[in-house]
Amino acid sequence: MRINRALTACLSTILMLAGLMVGAAPAGASAAGPLDLTCTPPSSQNTRYSPALTISPQTVTTTRNQQFGPCASLSHPLVTSGTSTLVTTGSRTCLDLLSSNSVTLPVTWNTGQTSTLSGNSVVNVVGAVNQTEVTGTVTSGLFAGDTFVMNVTGAATDILLCTAGLGTVSSLYDTITLEITSL
Repeated sequence: MRINRALTACLSTILMLAGLMVGAAPAGASAAGPLDLTCTPPSSQNTRYSPALTISPQTVTTTRNQQFGPCASLSHPLVTSGTSTLVTTGSRTCLDLLSSNSVTLPVTWNTGQTSTLSGNSVVNVVGAVNQTEVTGTVTSGLFAGDTFVMNVTGAATDILLCTAGLGTVSSLYDTITLEITSL
């Protein structure tokens, strides 16, 4: 009898939690559908600038490596992590780090499947913290048609010093939370 009660309580708790996950919506997104994927810290982004960004425009190669995981998905339970690497070259200054822009993010999941996330970023510096929110749509691959919210958070000290003309930015490390919601 005790085993049956314990098993029933355990199953009830699991079903309740699964129901909460299906009904949850990411912050800033409409409750259009169930949460399809969540990736939480230690998901991270490491961005390197060569040469280091300064207050003056110069040609810079930017290498951004993102590691997503742990990730959980009810619709694709085998997806537990992902990576994205993006290398660009162009004229940049540290002031660019404070401006909003369009973002295209190719992601390769641990299953070998891919997704392309396309959206817009909004940057806010609060105290010594740089907060970026990227919202948009998964335009191709796994989760295509879903919406996403990605929050990127890191220290703003180097950025603030650079924009004041008192330093440079050679690299940034940020933590990431990614939520993909089905329509």
